[in-house]
Amino acid sequence: MADIQWFPGHMAKTGRELTEIAKLTDLVLEVVDARIPRSSSNPDFNKFFSGRRRFVILNKADLADPSRSLKWKYYYRETGVDAFFTNAQRGEGIARIRTLLRGLGSEKARKQADRGVINRPVRAIVAGIPNSGKSSLINSLISKSIAKTGDKPGVTRRRQWIKLGDGIELLDTPGVLQPKFIGGETALHLAFTGAIRDEVYDKIEAAEKLLTVLSANYLPLVTARYGDIGMLDVNTPDGGTPHDNENYPMLGRAGRKRGFLLKGGLIDYERTAAIVLDEFRAAKIGLITLEEP
Repeated sequence: MADIQWFPGHMAKTGRELTEIAKLTDLVLEVVDARIPRSSSNPDFNKFFSGRRRFVILNKADLADPSRSLKWKYYYRETGVDAFFTNAQRGEGIARIRTLLRGLGSEKARKQADRGVINRPVRAIVAGIPNSGKSSLINSLISKSIAKTGDKPGVTRRRQWIKLGDGIELLDTPGVLQPKFIGGETALHLAFTGAIRDEVYDKIEAAEKLLTVLSANYLPLVTARYGDIGMLDVNTPDGGTPHDNENYPMLGRAGRKRGFLLKGGLIDYERTAAIVLDEFRAAKIGLITLEEP
């Protein structure tokens, strides 16, 4: 798949502001997608938030492969990173983060009181790439629907301070990608999980590559959902017809087996691609993690 360039103006503005905003805050909650922890972590955050205490929130853990999540848990522990696995939409794993933040707030209040300083709240930036679940995390932490959420990237367009209580304030920020072309495995993983708008890449090509990746790592799940799509030649009677697109053999077989056909028996590749991507994102294929430490 060709390199992807998707960096709306609000992302550029937020990227420029983050370094200055970080000076006003005490810590960073970086939200990543538990299915792609590496690809969904913006390396520029190391520069933006240098010197700030940082926690990694692996959100959408309910969609991830538990065995691979365990590997990531050990990885973060060994590298000295405080990491939390959450399902922010359902509030799972949120209590531990809330307890942590309130503990930090109480600790800061005590230190300030000892110095005779007027209490200032602990301020935390909630940062991450688009569609990682930043706003859902904030809503779960405060038990209210204040931060705007959605299942498309780029919902949050402006930053806002939100009071958690107990001396804690959270800053919801727009999702920020790296300001350059995204290519290779990172581009694919961001496309697969919906971190990049579907309009900016070839969905048919992405869906074919997704089925290829899943067949290499989760073949039983792919077979259970779409049949033996990786086992047959597309131009054989059992595998397809000479009219099928040879560039997308697995997608073609999946579409034919699901009955997504146009007039004349041709496969509806657009519909098939959309269904495959949607079913992966909703974990209808199964619990899947695309990256290991």
